[in-house]
Amino acid sequence: MRPALLAAACAALVVMSGCSMAGPGGPTRPTLHIGVDLPLTGPEGRGATPALNGIRFFVQQHPTLDGFAVSIVSRDDAGGGPPNPQLGAANITAFLKDPSLIGVIGPFDSAVARKEIPVANAAGLAMVSPSAGSTCLTKDTILPAGLDAARVAVPCQDAGLPPASELRPTHVNNFFRLAPTDDLQGPAAADFAAKNLHLLRVAVMSDNEAYGQALAAGFTARFQKLGGSVVGQLAFDPAAAVDATPFLRRVKADGAQAVYYGGATAGRGCTVRAQMKGIFDAGVATPFLGSDGIAEDPACVSAATGNALGIFATVAGVDAGSAAGAARTIAAFRAAFGRISDYGPYTIAAYDATAVLYSAIDRAIRAAGGQLPVRGNVVSQLSATQAFPGAIGPIGFDPAGDNTTRVISVFQTAGEDARTPWKLAGAIDYSAALPY
Repeated sequence: MRPALLAAACAALVVMSGCSMAGPGGPTRPTLHIGVDLPLTGPEGRGATPALNGIRFFVQQHPTLDGFAVSIVSRDDAGGGPPNPQLGAANITAFLKDPSLIGVIGPFDSAVARKEIPVANAAGLAMVSPSAGSTCLTKDTILPAGLDAARVAVPCQDAGLPPASELRPTHVNNFFRLAPTDDLQGPAAADFAAKNLHLLRVAVMSDNEAYGQALAAGFTARFQKLGGSVVGQLAFDPAAAVDATPFLRRVKADGAQAVYYGGATAGRGCTVRAQMKGIFDAGVATPFLGSDGIAEDPACVSAATGNALGIFATVAGVDAGSAAGAARTIAAFRAAFGRISDYGPYTIAAYDATAVLYSAIDRAIRAAGGQLPVRGNVVSQLSATQAFPGAIGPIGFDPAGDNTTRVISVFQTAGEDARTPWKLAGAIDYSAALPY
């Protein structure tokens, strides 16, 4: 089998005996390093460590690549606290000192990516993130014209964020990601509300932060385009105690059947869910919709205080557990990593991020006549990636570095106990056409 086909086959299938990409009959060359930057400690460590396990698992299955032994070099960008953009940038600087390190998996968070991309870009170092979703990492607008009430694109600067073009001093993209952009989450919630829940009238709220406002605007534009009515809008200060009951009573009188909230749990939106009880019918009779800012968050369930059922939230990406192509990979992973906590929502996405980087490195090595390629050639090969067979689904990158497979999953609460896992409620696929 040709090396290119072998690389794709290894990425698509779990071969328990190992899938060596060593050159036929040749000795193993010096070690090739892949950097990993994730928040391995602090509050996000519980999610990032299983992602690291996905990377480790792929490398364990494929310990050599075109005759080079492969080793990962992992660094923590949290330092025991929340993800730290400055620490992340320092990690990239440290990676650049290693001439054998020619690609990075990470980071996990968009704020960290915002600081890391310029450092890596100046050196032509490829980055593949399994999870960072901020629209402004790859675009100059946080909201396209089609999702804005005035039909005017909202620039990233209006949200206090640098545009993507300012993050790339070389004017060549080096950042690629598997997660769809955040500007699709609001429209996806609107599609789910209209087509799955058959809602006609919804009230919209946000925590008044840039992320939450963009979500609320995207939901509103898409829901109205689908024929629905937004019967009231409210942006509140997340730093203050929230009493949304006057607003809730007003929109209930206007026929609201549900509430959409743009923001995170910390923005007190799930407290609003608790306040809906006694004004609206409780539970699934009155849906409460949101984004990955509240999805699968035990704190949101706790804040809803007895009204947690009926919460639906979008997550940017395919749910690995429901992807038929991922079943064998997940089963093999669980056999290799015995503890339940070893597996997480981003384990298989990180596995796929590693697979697609391997494939790009493989092509770059062959283009270099079997030698260790320069970093910029790995970037070029990632840019050319189309229809790569990932475990979760096909991966391809547009000129901005965004995955052309654009699936938004929708999860819903499954009980009033904060420890109860949320369940998949549906998925919205924008791979063929964008919602604006």
